[in-house]
Amino acid sequence: MSDAAKVREELDGNVLILTIDYPSRKNAIGPGVRQALEEAIERAHEDKAVRAIVITGAGGTFCAGGDISNMNVGTALDGRDRMRRTHRLVRLMARGAKPLVAAVEGWAAGAGMAVACACDTVVAAEDARFVAGFHKIGLMSDMGLPWFLPRRVGVGRARRILFYHEVTGAAEGERIGLVDFVAPPGKALEVALEKARFLAAEAAGPIELTKKILSEGLDEALADEATFQGLLFTTRDFQEGRAAFLEKRKPNFAGG
Repeated sequence: MSDAAKVREELDGNVLILTIDYPSRKNAIGPGVRQALEEAIERAHEDKAVRAIVITGAGGTFCAGGDISNMNVGTALDGRDRMRRTHRLVRLMARGAKPLVAAVEGWAAGAGMAVACACDTVVAAEDARFVAGFHKIGLMSDMGLPWFLPRRVGVGRARRILFYHEVTGAAEGERIGLVDFVAPPGKALEVALEKARFLAAEAAGPIELTKKILSEGLDEALADEATFQGLLFTTRDFQEGRAAFLEKRKPNFAGG
């Protein structure tokens, strides 16, 4: 992981706070950040002193999405392997023993929106914004978002968000089920800790087993996602979308 990218860990009683801290990329998720989150959550699941986990972002941004500068994929098999590595984190979040609460300030974009939706509870500041802009770079949404999102907002609304890159604010997000609790600006972590402490005080077994039931079907969806996204990484449209993003221009998709 780059010296500029890290995931900070802080234990607050029996709640572990994980803070994505990658200021140069607005907390984007590349392989290093993903691996650090995965390892921290895996340790937390094995640590009896940890009863709940909060995920947040540093500097007033939850996560600006995937680190597109890091998306160098050669073949469809390479892309599939990349997604399988990413899915280890998704499974740990969705099927692991400990409840997770997202504390969202600012943007939760792309992969950031996926990470938030993979949490059991989403707390968002009033000025938080959610968007899934994967199609803008010639990719489909991933990190389980095609599975998590319709389970939160319904299939029709999920299509609108994914196809039209609709930006959803916290109040609207709460109305449609994307957000569970709205906090005053700058107070998302405070409210998320309150919710996490509540969950930490509950019996652990029922939460763990309920998470497993609620995540039934996720493995099959992730298998399809790995295959489909692996193919999309090899397309001309992805190469154009990635180049356009890095060059700060509008992409010209020609198909293929």
